[in-house]
Amino acid sequence: MRVAITGGTGFVGTHIAERFDPAEAVVVSRRMGISTDDVDGLAGAFAGCDVVVHCAGINREIGEQTFQRVHVEGTAAVIEAARSASVGKVVMVSFVNARGHCGSGYHESKFAAEELVRSSGLDFTVLKPGMIYGRGDHLVDHLSRTVRTIPLFPTVGLRPKPIRPIPVSDFADVVEAAVRGRLSRETIAVLGAEQLALAEAVRRVARVVGRRVLVFRLPVWLHRVFAQLFEWTMRVPLLAKAQVRMLAEGVFEAPAGLDPLPDDLVPRTRFTDDEIRRALPEEGRFGWRDLRVSRL
Repeated sequence: MRVAITGGTGFVGTHIAERFDPAEAVVVSRRMGISTDDVDGLAGAFAGCDVVVHCAGINREIGEQTFQRVHVEGTAAVIEAARSASVGKVVMVSFVNARGHCGSGYHESKFAAEELVRSSGLDFTVLKPGMIYGRGDHLVDHLSRTVRTIPLFPTVGLRPKPIRPIPVSDFADVVEAAVRGRLSRETIAVLGAEQLALAEAVRRVARVVGRRVLVFRLPVWLHRVFAQLFEWTMRVPLLAKAQVRMLAEGVFEAPAGLDPLPDDLVPRTRFTDDEIRRALPEEGRFGWRDLRVSRL
């Protein structure tokens, strides 16, 4: 079986590619010179593939890389290229709370992309994960570097909502099952085994890296201000505006009306110290190199 993976050099895409024989996995990304809205380039990359795993996405807009272009127009191009290359199935990675008419460009564009996949006429699986973590992520990576930089951590909102973090290995199990023929024409939420407050997740990460941290609450509007500043000034923002929306809503509950995940694929790995250690990046703090001006 030959599999193409868009966004294949990103965090999730990299871990999914590792599940397949390198000779059978086609990694597609902008870093390799193929844009997700380049139908001809995509069709060439998809040639001979049985399945496309569509992971490409962004959590903030930069210049021409808008949510509309990357999520909606990019997904339309992936579908057109898949048809041209006679690909049998598209497995799309979306987000658990993606939905229309909610006032968030990220959520709405992801949902619009889901609708394109579902109405494509191709076989499909739409996966709606919650907060995925693992080596190279934006959860354990950012939490560990934050608590090593400053012993303070503000959670989003005066009444924070819980999260259900899922290890990338558990999520990759579901993706692999879909690639190998299961979960046909289904839309499925994939959430972690353990529900906990973000404050507790911060404390666990701090304990694992040997730091003490004071966790406190700040209103959502103030986090939006900080997120905008981070997006303007940091190469990889400590917090993006879309992530503020995610955390303000909570990432812990599957929307109504989705297909159930088979019992053998339900994630069972808890957010333990061992799992956190496996996800930790090389020891480091936030500093000058994380700022955009450091490229000048």
